[in-house]
Amino acid sequence: MARTRGSWTGGTLTVRSVLKPHDVAQAVFHPAWIPQPLDPSVERLKRFRVIAGAVASLGVYTFIEGGFDFTELLENAMTASVVLLFLTPLTVGAMLWVWRRGGTVRQLRVPLLNSLLLLLLFVGCVAALLGLVRTVNGSANPAVIIGVGLTMMWMLIFTAYGAVRVSGNFFGTAATHRCLPPLLAMVTSWLVAVPDLVTGDLHGLSLTLGIVFILGAPVTVTAIALLEMGRLKRRYGIRLKAHPATLAPAPAPGPVPPMPPGMPPVGSPYLPPQGNPYGHPYAPGGQYPYAPHPQPPYNPQHPYGG
Repeated sequence: MARTRGSWTGGTLTVRSVLKPHDVAQAVFHPAWIPQPLDPSVERLKRFRVIAGAVASLGVYTFIEGGFDFTELLENAMTASVVLLFLTPLTVGAMLWVWRRGGTVRQLRVPLLNSLLLLLLFVGCVAALLGLVRTVNGSANPAVIIGVGLTMMWMLIFTAYGAVRVSGNFFGTAATHRCLPPLLAMVTSWLVAVPDLVTGDLHGLSLTLGIVFILGAPVTVTAIALLEMGRLKRRYGIRLKAHPATLAPAPAPGPVPPMPPGMPPVGSPYLPPQGNPYGHPYAPGGQYPYAPHPQPPYNPQHPYGG
């Protein structure tokens, strides 16, 4: 799956696209080399997983404890991005060790490098947005506030849409293995929740709310991810422990091509062409010599009935 020039965005971006940050985010953070979804039901599960993953990454307590703080929200997003920067390669590396008997790393080099580049790109966008916010908050110059503020608003929409896209495809790791996105979602959600569980820090919430908001997201993400991987295994034979090179490519979705002329329709029993079952091409007139010949009508006056 080598990447050629211009194939990252699929050639969809134009000069006018700069005015639409959500279109730019769609092209940049869901590039053309990411495979198309296999099943609409899996896509619906993925949407629920994205919502639960956002809760796990940013934390509901950000909106409850002390009111909404946009800078704190971005700092939480930056922390989650840094965690992903180290956690994603470690998880993929562990799976490469599991797949070692089924194939080599060289076979997966291109999609792995593409996913790493997408991860670095997203982390860089979050860091740039956080820097723009701090610049606007710390400046008293109206020109700086207006200029940097407009750039900040564009980057905010661009990064927010990008976060939704990378949460679904998890930095394009589906190009390496279809089961990697749900696996990474599970690992990330639990790793974000574990520090709060170990330290007992409920962020000012009651015990009940703390358990719900800390454990609710990773448990939900895990349930949806396991269901997603289960459907991939049952319907398409895609198993997490199997090296991608050993998996048969899934059939491309699309209409069933028409059958060639003269062939029976799919699902109907085969019936040979109708005609004389005793016919033979080499007998005179196509009549097989041992075939039963037509008999004259019964005549009662005839001694033998014929």
